[in-house]
Amino acid sequence: MNFNNLYCLCLHNELYEVVKKLNYVPVGLGENYFNKEWVRDNTGDNISNKNKFYGTHSFHYWFWKNELNKIRDNEWIGFCAYRRLWVKKDYNENKTIYENILREIPSEWNNYETILGDHVSLTKLKLMKVLKYGKLALLRNPRAVFKKGRNIRFHFDMFHGNGLIDKAIDVLNYDERNDFKNYIQTNTSFNQGVMFFCRSKNLLNQYYKTIFSWLTECEKQFGFDLHGYGQTRIYDFLAERFMPFWFNKYSKPLEWPIKFYDLKKEL
Repeated sequence: MNFNNLYCLCLHNELYEVVKKLNYVPVGLGENYFNKEWVRDNTGDNISNKNKFYGTHSFHYWFWKNELNKIRDNEWIGFCAYRRLWVKKDYNENKTIYENILREIPSEWNNYETILGDHVSLTKLKLMKVLKYGKLALLRNPRAVFKKGRNIRFHFDMFHGNGLIDKAIDVLNYDERNDFKNYIQTNTSFNQGVMFFCRSKNLLNQYYKTIFSWLTECEKQFGFDLHGYGQTRIYDFLAERFMPFWFNKYSKPLEWPIKFYDLKKEL
């Protein structure tokens, strides 16, 4: 069975035909120019003006408020980006992206409600990179000198601001606070890229309620006077760590391979 609701999030208008060739739904983000054929995150109830800070989650908000209720329950809903794509398990470097791309729903998914991208291991961080970028973070977590100590909390401190994830967790709802704090302190990997599939409308709706309620509270902590790539998009980066925690807590996801491939190469 083909995907009817696989949304490919893009920043470039010229990618429309490339995305359509994959049989994915082309989504244009933010303030860039897009032709009228694109699905946009700046119509209806939206936070498109916050795309600079929310990244992919400006579309997730739009989807939640404007599209989710139109989709039938038990129908797969998925998300990818123009530089991160779902691929077949038998991915072959010698084949084209059109041959490797995931186009049909695998039978292996029949017993699952959610699919997450394969995880990225933080233990693979080179020590020289840790010492160069993680000096302040190492003061909070000296164990990160060793691979087993490079947990999600350390990784976030290192690239997005020392102690900011702890401040964000302080305003997370009570039901999730301690579990998420434990998750970032005990895990040295997470499912990457805010990429997932879900076929339970109720589950997805609950996720969106939780994440956007939390990010709204985080805005009161951090505001929008943010600078540098690592902090400007802090709301998207927080959601990237929270998403796999939440779906692993409330469902039993299957991991599936994703690959970094820039679709602009196909132009």
